[in-house]
Amino acid sequence: MKSNQINVIRPYKYHGQWVFDDPAVDLEREAFVAGMDTMLDVITGDIPGAWNGFICLFSSDPFPGHTAHLTWKREDPPGNTYSWEEKGMEGWLCPALGKYYESAPENLYFQVRAADQTESTTS
Repeated sequence: MKSNQINVIRPYKYHGQWVFDDPAVDLEREAFVAGMDTMLDVITGDIPGAWNGFICLFSSDPFPGHTAHLTWKREDPPGNTYSWEEKGMEGWLCPALGKYYESAPENLYFQVRAADQTESTTS
């Protein structure tokens, strides 16, 4: 599988947990856990109503306007642990990462921004 250069998801909170849907890769309410949920709390701190959904662009290559950079630290089967060094945080990404990349990338770059709140959280 070849990843898009920049992927787009729209995380939101479901029963207090950050999740996202991506019908294109057959994911529904895929949860962010083990530190990634805390990273999302931090990175969305300035986005009003982020819990209702926000736009998250991500890529294994840097792109203009990225707001966070995660570095691969280790394999933690069945997923991988990444570090957000500038914030001193680590988080685990589950095997769903394999829906976007053939293998865990060394770097992940993110940009987050407010979503149009008229959009559906399942779009």
